[in-house]
Amino acid sequence: MLRRLLVVGFVLSLAAAAPLHAQQALRAALPPSAPTTALSQHVIVISIDGLRADAIEAAGASTMTWLMSSGSATLEAQTVQPSRTLPSHTSMLTGVTPETHGITWNSDRTDELGTVAVPTVFDLAHDAGYRTAAFFSKSKFNHLVHDGSLDAVRVPGAGVVPASRIVREAVQYLKHKKPNLLFVHIAEPDFMGHRVGWMTPPYLWAVREADAGVGALLEAAESTYGEGNFTVIVTADHGGHGHDHGTDHPDDTTIPWISWGKGIRAAHDIVGAVRTMDTAATILQVLGVAVPVEWVGLPVGEALTTPLRAVAVDGGG
Repeated sequence: MLRRLLVVGFVLSLAAAAPLHAQQALRAALPPSAPTTALSQHVIVISIDGLRADAIEAAGASTMTWLMSSGSATLEAQTVQPSRTLPSHTSMLTGVTPETHGITWNSDRTDELGTVAVPTVFDLAHDAGYRTAAFFSKSKFNHLVHDGSLDAVRVPGAGVVPASRIVREAVQYLKHKKPNLLFVHIAEPDFMGHRVGWMTPPYLWAVREADAGVGALLEAAESTYGEGNFTVIVTADHGGHGHDHGTDHPDDTTIPWISWGKGIRAAHDIVGAVRTMDTAATILQVLGVAVPVEWVGLPVGEALTTPLRAVAVDGGG
């Protein structure tokens, strides 16, 4: 057993430093194992659409600033290409790149193309016996909803649901249910970036509105789960510059990645590389669910209180 853990730790240290194209091969060297012990029974993931990492300070987003100082965070995380909402969120929630999950478009084409062909974190968590819920602000997220993967799901038929409504619905849900995995998508910064421009006063106002939504969700979670009895990840799908995004410009690809709560190291600045695919793997690691060996996403071990050498992998089959 000790020899196996040493091998796992060595391979994962190589994987963390390897280029993206080499990481899947490194992960394949890991032997399959049973799931690890869960660090937390409840994980809340909040994705703020179009949130540039440098907008948190510029907007005076007090809740996210507090989470960063109290938990483990980086303002240098990277998203995928194309740096658009649907491809990026699909990678965030499937642990693989667009080349693997196949979603490179950025609109609701479910009637034509159906749902994503690879498992999501909702599938894997639900299959492990966990209760799952998701509150999406855009109809394009229909591509991520597999039958039976979510115990509760909110996807608008068209248009964009404002943060005030989507957060209110998620908070109301938390008053009556205790999901093990809850995902909430807040759209305002992206909407205002396209309409007025990234880093403009209206955009920064939208960031503060999103930050208020994060605060409301934290308050509801404490009431439902108990203080310190849940884990939070706050991140984004992409940034933006001018009135758009989607390029490899650093303003488009650099995103915040903030973790806080049960199983998370306190007051730690993450120095290692973090990619949006790592969010999915970190969710499973925290819940104690095996991470598929074919994923390029890796748990952000630097953020966790348990050493990454004990990471679970699933060899499939």
